Amino acid sequence: MIRQGQGNRWLVIGGCLSLCAALLHLVVIAGGPDWYRFFGAGEDMARMAERGLWQPALLTIGIATVLAIWAWYAFAGAGRLPKLPLMRTALVLISAIYLARGLLIIPILIEPPARTPFNIWSSLIVLVYGLVYAVGTWAVWPALSKKEAL
Repeated sequence: MIRQGQGNRWLVIGGCLSLCAALLHLVVIAGGPDWYRFFGAGEDMARMAERGLWQPALLTIGIATVLAIWAWYAFAGAGRLPKLPLMRTALVLISAIYLARGLLIIPILIEPPARTPFNIWSSLIVLVYGLVYAVGTWAVWPALSKKEAL
């Protein structure tokens, strides 16, 4: 059985993972077209970046922002930051999104054209993120309904 304090650790780890992913997205922008290719953004994004278009950077900043907000929710759920609105709902949705993306490993392994090293590794990594968030959310669930901070 996971105690609430352990749930806090799981959510802190989840927050750190999301924050690292957010920072990595920002580094991809700085790295340019080759980094977009390496990290699986697709050839169209890489070509737009080569042409100096703003869309790849804007989209990547948007993803980084979402990941940073998810980190903020994890840290708040762990009691490291003040509670945010809809804590339970947000943490469940974040867990579900990470898990759903991670479970894409199943069709990726079945469908040969999709079976690239990037798709396999990214699915496994995101699956771990989802499990970390889900375990942490489950462990602190009762505390999240209290009005006082964790």
